[in-house]
Amino acid sequence: MKTNALLMVLAVSLLPAVQALAQATPIEVRKTNGCGCCLAWIEHLRENGFSPTGQDMFAGLLVRFKLDKGVPQRMVSCHTAIVDGYVVEGHVPASEIRRLLDERPDAIGLAVPDMPLGSPGMDQGKRRDAYDVFLIKEDGSTVVFNSYPGN
Repeated sequence: MKTNALLMVLAVSLLPAVQALAQATPIEVRKTNGCGCCLAWIEHLRENGFSPTGQDMFAGLLVRFKLDKGVPQRMVSCHTAIVDGYVVEGHVPASEIRRLLDERPDAIGLAVPDMPLGSPGMDQGKRRDAYDVFLIKEDGSTVVFNSYPGN
């Protein structure tokens, strides 16, 4: 009898964690092998309600993948993700991906070109570079989706 009660308490206490896992948004990340900032960005996604899976690709194939998915060359960074039909290029904050999924604009996706210090996965102490998150439109043009100040 005590065992059943204990199991019931345990099951109820774990329910929020199980529900959160079940509700995590799947996101596929394509990256090169051993890239530490890519792994840190994947962890940022995991901590913010996504369920990322990673796939390593050779650099040339990864560049081809980016271009085939509509990422303009000027928007390229080190990793590319696919979430619910959208492309996410580079160190885009999870909150911006959530906004993209909530607003559902007619677009290819989001990009943070290069690798700005202080962006998710590029945490380097207290230094933060200013950077923009760009919305990539279907025609390849871009507009600023959000801006992050530096220090």
